[in-house]
Amino acid sequence: MSDIWWSLPLTVAVFFAARRLAAKVKISLLNPLLISMAVIIPLLLLLNLPYARYFQGSAMLNQLLQPAVVALALPLYEQMHQIRARWKSIIGVCFIGSLTAMVSGTAIALWMGATPQIAATILPKSVTTPIAMAVSATLGGVPAISAICVLIAGVLGAVFGHMLLNLLKIRARAARGLAIGNASHALGTARCAEIDLQEGAWSSLALVLCGIITSLLAPFVFPLLLQLLG
Repeated sequence: MSDIWWSLPLTVAVFFAARRLAAKVKISLLNPLLISMAVIIPLLLLLNLPYARYFQGSAMLNQLLQPAVVALALPLYEQMHQIRARWKSIIGVCFIGSLTAMVSGTAIALWMGATPQIAATILPKSVTTPIAMAVSATLGGVPAISAICVLIAGVLGAVFGHMLLNLLKIRARAARGLAIGNASHALGTARCAEIDLQEGAWSSLALVLCGIITSLLAPFVFPLLLQLLG
């Protein structure tokens, strides 16, 4: 442990430095998470330090993930009156979004000649990591690679999601939050919460609903896609 005590302060320092840079330079590509990875990953490679040992030194941050997710319930509770009024539309949007995310990624993979195992790995890319890994394992995919796909989808959504929504002139907070949470799970939700708490609340709602819907639909959708496109 003595040689990796610095991993926690390093991670925190790099992240807050990245946030400060992103706040000063208003460029979407300068996402704090993306910058942090761009700094820490090459450093670990340079030091020849295995990720497992680096993680061991900064495990406290991982333990804070659950309280952070629970904290999203507060802005969600504040929007409860709107959620009750629009619950049919919300479920419909999340259902269509989840189905589109599963079908699009899997269909493209199969059309490009991917094996069923790789297609199953890609299918849950738009839900949060624990759910994606569980769904992938159930379908015969590779959970570790699914986690990477989830990370890529999340970073892309966090970096380019709001840029695309602005380009499409989508201004409603509910629509923006549901769209980002649907496609980019926790990373997109974190970005929404930084911009606007209401948007973050809608995004966190989509994150939860899409995770549930994907878990329920994936065992039926994947065999059907294999039949049609495999």
